[in-house]
Amino acid sequence: MKALLVALREVRIYLQDKADLAFSLLLPIAIFALMYGAFSGQSMFHGTAYVVNQDEGKTYSRNFIKRLKKLDNLDVELLSASEADSKLESSDLLMVVFIPEDFSDELESEGQASLVFKQRGNAGQENQIVASLVRGVAEEMNQEFAVQDQVKNAVKGKKISITEAKLATRKFLGREKDNPLIQVKEEEIGIKPDPVKLFLPGIITMFVLFAITLNARVIVEERKRGTLERLLTTRLRISQLFIGKFLAGTLRGFVQALILLILGYIVFQLFTPLSFIEVLVIALVFAAAASAVGLLIASVSRTEDQTVWMGTLFTMAMAMVGGTFFEIPKDSALYSISRASMNTYANDALKMIMVKGGSLLDVGTELAVLVGVAVVALVLSRFFFKIIPGGHNRYETVETHLVHSGERFKTLLDGPDGFFHVYNFPVPFCGLV
Repeated sequence: MKALLVALREVRIYLQDKADLAFSLLLPIAIFALMYGAFSGQSMFHGTAYVVNQDEGKTYSRNFIKRLKKLDNLDVELLSASEADSKLESSDLLMVVFIPEDFSDELESEGQASLVFKQRGNAGQENQIVASLVRGVAEEMNQEFAVQDQVKNAVKGKKISITEAKLATRKFLGREKDNPLIQVKEEEIGIKPDPVKLFLPGIITMFVLFAITLNARVIVEERKRGTLERLLTTRLRISQLFIGKFLAGTLRGFVQALILLILGYIVFQLFTPLSFIEVLVIALVFAAAASAVGLLIASVSRTEDQTVWMGTLFTMAMAMVGGTFFEIPKDSALYSISRASMNTYANDALKMIMVKGGSLLDVGTELAVLVGVAVVALVLSRFFFKIIPGGHNRYETVETHLVHSGERFKTLLDGPDGFFHVYNFPVPFCGLV
């Protein structure tokens, strides 16, 4: 019960610290939103064509822009000539399509019209694709003009008028466009990856581990300032304090994972009620393993800076080789290295439930590994855990006297300078008691 009270106190402080709460909860949500926006788009290209129409209001320029706008993977934004030149000069845009003033007149007189592409350098890969789409529309119009010329030449000297021939040609060209002889169909091989299911497990494991290992810095600060010593004067044993710190880290990590999982449950409808409970179990086990590792880092560190660097290095190493944001091929050397990362087992377990529709029975090995990490880290951290910088746990004697001396110790502690003696001279004072 005392250990649990220590844990609840730590969590309450964490929830009351708005800056810490925003960092550990809002930051992973923001990063997840950015990654979702970046990778959740369509597999096909989608770009924007910036066009200056100096032939405004005339037939063929209007028809050309109308055809561009019909392309599903292309947006069209019209600019004035001065605005386009200004944006090109400042590199806000890398390519603009100019339709000259005589564009429609040349085509009506059966002359040769042209489009002008103004660009900086090679304009980049995206603009090169846009240029290809624009050229494709221009080539489509060229083919239609070529067909009309052939029909016009074929009907010369016959009873069919040129106007009737043009109308008939346009009719059949429109029919061919709506129902082409050669159709292009897309066929996806395999299942299209869901960015939510792909990135959410990695976001959860990375930030839980990151927050808990950095939280080890607080333990080092409390040891340095003597806060851990003062806590022991409240009849709290070192083992109870140690377990309380472990439970505090576990609860903190679990709260952070819970927020992200609730987001996935409500917004993206990722889970059934049963699968949601199963991923919560996995999150709790991983939070416990991460908390144990955080305690180990705090136990072996001597300064706050050491704790921060060790925690950051450990977290990034586990995230990078743990398949956090990408699938690691089984036949690669990195796959063997990834088996040493605790994130690997947590990510695999979460993906088994979220992506493959498995159950806890399918992730028994992964959960066993995480429990093993927690046990080993707890044993090692308890061995190195100290409440006094660079020294032994001097309050082990105080604990015994607190239990056996009872009211006599309480009377001395409540005296005019009793607390002062306990805090600064614990061993002599214990001898005095």
